[in-house]
Amino acid sequence: MKYIAHRGNINSKNIERENSPEYIKEALDKGYDVEVDIWYVDDKFFFGHDKPQYEVDMWKFYKSTEFSKIWFHCKNNDALFVTSFKWFFKKYFWHENDDFTLTSDKYIWTYPGKELTYNSICVLPETVNYTENELKICAGICSDFIENYKN
Repeated sequence: MKYIAHRGNINSKNIERENSPEYIKEALDKGYDVEVDIWYVDDKFFFGHDKPQYEVDMWKFYKSTEFSKIWFHCKNNDALFVTSFKWFFKKYFWHENDDFTLTSDKYIWTYPGKELTYNSICVLPETVNYTENELKICAGICSDFIENYKN
């Protein structure tokens, strides 16, 4: 089971720190995978949910973190295009309100409340009422409260 901290959140939603490089690194250092919102604007990478917020030197970030444990949620077309051609991006995807989205490494990113499969990443289960058995079949969980799901 993969345990993914949504935007770096582990035990609550912290809007002020979400997607900041330091917050992401803290979650990685605690052993979690992390979902990060990524933008590509004017030949630069940024993290941020609703807009490009934190400019990131991606090569420096790559060398300083467990990069293979980061799930990049591309927020604009350029981010999706660039991540698909850069060798160091292993996990990336784009979606808005799609029921299901296939990630670059073949997981099914599953919108809250939609049917789960053995290859699903269950997103924000705290917002819906999945049974314990439904959650057990998933490949992973992405949550603002991921600490509650890790045994």
